[in-house]
Amino acid sequence: MPVTACPALEPDALVRALEAGEPLVPTLRRALQQADQALAARFRAGTSAAELVPERAATMDEVVKQLWRSSLGGDEPQGCALLAVGGYGRGELHPGSDIDVLVLVDPEHRDALAPLLEAFIAGLWDLGLEVGHSVRSVDECIAAAADDITIATNLMESRQLCGTPDLGQALRQALTANRIWPSPAFFEAKLAEQQARHAKFHDTAYNLEPNIKSSPGGLRDIQMVGWVAKRHFGAEHLHERVAGGFLTEAEYQALHAGQCFLWDVRFGLHLIAGRREDRLLFDHQVGLAELFGYVDDDQTLAVEQFMQRYFRTAMDISRLNEMLLQHFQEAILYTSSGAEPTPINRRFQIRRDFLEVTDPSVFRRYPFALLEVFLILQQHPQLKGVRASTIRLIRQHRTLIDESFRRDLRCRSLFMEILRQPQGITHALRRMHRYGVLGRYIPAFGRISGRMQYDLFHVYTVDSHTLFVVRNLRRMALAEHRTELPLAHDIMQQLPKPELLFLAALFHDIAKGRGGDHSELGAGDAYEFCIQHGLGAYDARLVAWLVRHHLDMSVTAQRKDLSDPAVITDFARTMGDQLHLDYLYLLTVADIRATNPDLWNAWRAALLNELYVLARAAIRRGLSKPLDKRELIRDTQRDARRILRQRGYGPGRIRGVWRQLPEDYFLRHSAEEIAWHTEAIAETAPAQLPLVLAASQETGGGARIFLYAPDSRDLFARCVWALDRLGLSIQDARVITTDGGFTLDSYRVLEQHGAPPSEEQRLEEVRQALAAAAAEQGPPPAPVARHIPRQLQHFRTETQIHFTDDPDNHRTVVELITADRPGLLARVGKAFSGCGVRVKNAKIATMGERAEDVFFITDDQGQPLRLPVQYRCVREALYELLDEEATNA
Repeated sequence: MPVTACPALEPDALVRALEAGEPLVPTLRRALQQADQALAARFRAGTSAAELVPERAATMDEVVKQLWRSSLGGDEPQGCALLAVGGYGRGELHPGSDIDVLVLVDPEHRDALAPLLEAFIAGLWDLGLEVGHSVRSVDECIAAAADDITIATNLMESRQLCGTPDLGQALRQALTANRIWPSPAFFEAKLAEQQARHAKFHDTAYNLEPNIKSSPGGLRDIQMVGWVAKRHFGAEHLHERVAGGFLTEAEYQALHAGQCFLWDVRFGLHLIAGRREDRLLFDHQVGLAELFGYVDDDQTLAVEQFMQRYFRTAMDISRLNEMLLQHFQEAILYTSSGAEPTPINRRFQIRRDFLEVTDPSVFRRYPFALLEVFLILQQHPQLKGVRASTIRLIRQHRTLIDESFRRDLRCRSLFMEILRQPQGITHALRRMHRYGVLGRYIPAFGRISGRMQYDLFHVYTVDSHTLFVVRNLRRMALAEHRTELPLAHDIMQQLPKPELLFLAALFHDIAKGRGGDHSELGAGDAYEFCIQHGLGAYDARLVAWLVRHHLDMSVTAQRKDLSDPAVITDFARTMGDQLHLDYLYLLTVADIRATNPDLWNAWRAALLNELYVLARAAIRRGLSKPLDKRELIRDTQRDARRILRQRGYGPGRIRGVWRQLPEDYFLRHSAEEIAWHTEAIAETAPAQLPLVLAASQETGGGARIFLYAPDSRDLFARCVWALDRLGLSIQDARVITTDGGFTLDSYRVLEQHGAPPSEEQRLEEVRQALAAAAAEQGPPPAPVARHIPRQLQHFRTETQIHFTDDPDNHRTVVELITADRPGLLARVGKAFSGCGVRVKNAKIATMGERAEDVFFITDDQGQPLRLPVQYRCVREALYELLDEEATNA
């Protein structure tokens, strides 16, 4: 559309300044800065970026033309032309956008023009612009465009600014579809380009820090539709295709509204960042929410409201992009001529391997067909998808999904049939979501669409996370993915009604953002939905129970002492029977893996597997017969003896080691670990202490480290300091003190990227570092200040410390919630050491930017804390060390 330059850049005033002898580049730079300041002020005052972006491009035109004329000595120098390309060619410039220009040259004039063109390009850089430039002849442009679809696309959007008109005209003629990149080849290349771009963002718009330009649902998806329309139909403006029937007025307005919103976000982002920035980083999200007037309310942060609008806009754009590109695909790559449809039923038929309605009035006459279409896709896996015209009809008839529709027995039966299909469940639900059907059929699901949580733990929006949970459950059932989670796969094969698990997945987070306990609220929604859809009372209660308890297993595994029989007994009683345990285990694994894939590691998998096996044994034993410590110890010792006898150790040597070990040791370690430790201790003379063992265990949740050494009060603090110095992440710590003055410390560690250290050289490095730490005397070294990752710096987690008694095990439990940071455990160890506190067990859990760690501690005499002064010392030392670092950060 026609635009005018920003009023802050008056051409006449600029000419007068130059005629007065003012230097060119400083004058242009000052004028451009003033123009940008005026645009920024207008934006903050409420002017839309849709008005300001073309104005900035027009302003830039004036600046660039002045520099061109000055550098080349005339308005129309012979043998060359200056063209704006890319976004600048479209007349779109945000505050930090690059300036992409092409200088077309006649080969005969290239050498003579070279010094003048170099001066022009240098002048652009001197103006402080980020410049992308090329100098080519027309033939060179065509050769480059033929080799690279991105160059071809940029040239398609070229706009001549100055120079010889014939050159620009020659380029436009050479770029026509009958000479280079005909429509079918262009479409296929651009589609492949988009698919590769989307793959970089895991094919979802719902990443925590999306890219406004390149993520699915971003500006590139809108531009993609325009590029294809321009190439195939010669449409200079997308609105021209409304009359041609390739998109409706409503679809065009939706794309336009989406672009306006994304332009506003990008414009504001450039202003806040002070540079070109297309990533919605945590650094800027809060500032943008404030800029656009969002405020916190009782249930949702301002930044979450802003990001929900972004994600919903991105989803709408992504849906339109998919439908319109398929529409173009059918027009460009295939035609309907000669393609006879294959009927499926009176409502649907297949044409060229795509599903379509038999008549445009199908959904109006048979509203239940809005669900039937997804079931048919599942039952005909050979289909490539849905015809674009049918997708458009689905979008247009979504309003038919109302209360009457939801009460229709046919609709309820179809929905449950979709969940019971042997294949295609994940694809069906995702397609239902993309077409806007799922959120209308389950209104509560529609309310969580695009809803994000401003933290590092939940990396996807709630709706996207939910569909990832369903996908993870489906993968468990497939033989080709058995090696990922063998235990889960085996359980899934025996599950009587997998559809109940999918329902629990759909509802487990559906009440987030309402206020109150989302598990309880979601359980109520789930039960009502199940009863409405014909499930029996038992099945409905099971689904509701799964939603209500969907966090129990992860909390127990990650925050409680699994070596305590009472913990296992309580958890088993909550499960009630094997069936509930099986369902909850599968849901928990799928949920954690879909919450943040980077936080799923071998240790979390091992913890859940351990809890599952222990709870299964308790259920089989009988909930009326709780586990007895002594019996558990006898069983473990029996198994350990059998392993040691196989290795040639007699009863006397075994007793010689075991007599000094307390009961807790045999509760906290497996028979295999006990045999490993016993063998090493028996072979080590006192003079050879400290003894350090280290072994990698891929399936056991990390490298196992065992330390046997003379006890000292500061040993735990020195050990965790040493492991931290090596850049290892401690997942679990167990400290056992013998009556003879020795300590047996066990650690599970991972590298920072989540894999266990495995190379022998690395394990030897661990052994030496821990041995040196154990041999030291005196207080632990001060924790080393280390760089805090960028994402962590933008969250402030208030440190919380809670004490509870554990009288059955004669210890005190400290729950610590604080901001995660490098070296955290070393600081905690130093705080405990300074207060004379011994760590007996530690459960380390990182939830994004939050650390939620649990420590089981005693005093120097091995007794739980009793005196107020002891509690006060621990609390104050932790606050001092942790808050000091947070302040320094």
